This record gives sequence, C-alpha cells and structure tokens, in this order.
Amino acid sequence: MAKQRRSTKPAAKKARSVKRVGKRKVAGAAKRLVKAVARRPANVKKTGTPVAPRRSPARSTRGTPNKSSVAPPLAPAQAPPARKPGFYEAVAIYERGVQALQRHDFKTAADFFRTVLERYPEERELLERARLYLRVCERETERQPPPPKTPAERVYAATVALNSGDHSGALDHLKSALSDDPESDHAHYIMAVALGMRGRVDEGLNHLRNAIALNPDNRGLARQDPDLDRLRDHATFRTVLDTPAGPSRRRARARR
Repeated sequence: MAKQRRSTKPAAKKARSVKRVGKRKVAGAAKRLVKAVARRPANVKKTGTPVAPRRSPARSTRGTPNKSSVAPPLAPAQAPPARKPGFYEAVAIYERGVQALQRHDFKTAADFFRTVLERYPEERELLERARLYLRVCERETERQPPPPKTPAERVYAATVALNSGDHSGALDHLKSALSDDPESDHAHYIMAVALGMRGRVDEGLNHLRNAIALNPDNRGLARQDPDLDRLRDHATFRTVLDTPAGPSRRRARARR
C-alpha cells in the first residue's frame, strides 16, 4: 500500500503540472489571438474571411465609360488666315461704290464696282455683290435722261435733285450753271435754297441777294417761299429783301 501511495503522488503532481502547462499555453494563445485581432484590418471579419473594401462615391466607377468609348479631345480651333492688303483695298473701293449708289450717282458707283471686278478677281466675297450692284447702276443709267448741257438744264436738274433729297448733286449742278452763266438769277435763287437746306445760311443769303439784284421779281417770291424758311429766321433776311436792283448784262443785251 505504501508503494502504491508513492506511485500515485508523482502521478498527481505530473497531472497538476500538465494542467498548469496547458493553462499557460491557453493564456499565451489567448494573448496572441488578442494581438492578432488588434492588428486585423477593419475590413476583415472576426472569422478571418476578407471582406471587399468599400468604395467611396468619388472613386466609384459605375457609369464611367470605357476608354474606348470616350471621344477624343477636340483639336484647338485654328485662327482664320490673315487677310491680304488687297482685300482691304477692294473693300474700301466697294464701300465708295455703295455710297455713290445711295446718292443716286449711278455712273460713279458703276466705275467703282467695275474697278473691284477688274483689279481684285480673287476676292470672291465681293465679286457677286459688285456684279449685282453694277447691274443696278447700268439699268438706272439707261433710264436716266442725258446729262444737262446748258445752264438752264443744269438748274432744272438741280431742282429735281433737291426734290429727291440729293443736296450734294444739286449743288454740283448749280455750280456748273453759275460757272457758265454767273448772271443767272434762277441759278442764284435755287443755290440760296440748296445752301439753306444744308445749313449754310450766310452763303445762301449772299446768293439770294444776287438773285434779287439780277431780277427784282425774286423779292416777292422769296417772301412767301417755304423753301427759304431757314434763311428767313436770320436777322439779315429782311435786309436782303430790300436789296436794290443792280445792273445786268442780260438786260443790257436785251436793250441792244
């Protein structure tokens, strides 16, 4: 019995030592598990199965077209080619033709349009318009009567130009008429009307004075003529009406 007791005590000690060793191993394993869990990424479950990372909205690729379907970037717009000096010259001549056409000076306008067609055939943008306006000028020139030749015809042409609003053309006709016949009272009178419409009051009053001096009948006509309203507002208008009749070469010739 004594031997048996001896044999049982070491066995118990051995069992207790085994149990102690097992507890140490379990405690060490538990610590290592805790550390492993602490080091585990947030996207890994406790079971150890990896979980797909969450994608932020900014990095989401949903609805993003493939590289093959994306249109290539547009090439930068190229600047228009520089204009040649001849282009601006052609435009300047063309504009002068349009201005003459607006004044109803069809002959001068036609000359400008012909210049554009002859000198600048490479400017296609202006050629079609120049041809169109040239046809208009040629058609209107054919309709117009022949240019006036005598002073009386020029005065009549000036009156027609004034009625159509062409003051510049009227002045040109009257200057030619007075150059040929400086003592034409009718030319002086119509010149006074034309200058008054242009606002050149002093010059108009001088021509009205000459018209009354050459023909006193113009005095009564000037008092009631509405075409002289701009001259009538001037302070010296009444003085001009009192202008005495002067010598006239036409009267002297008539007496002879």
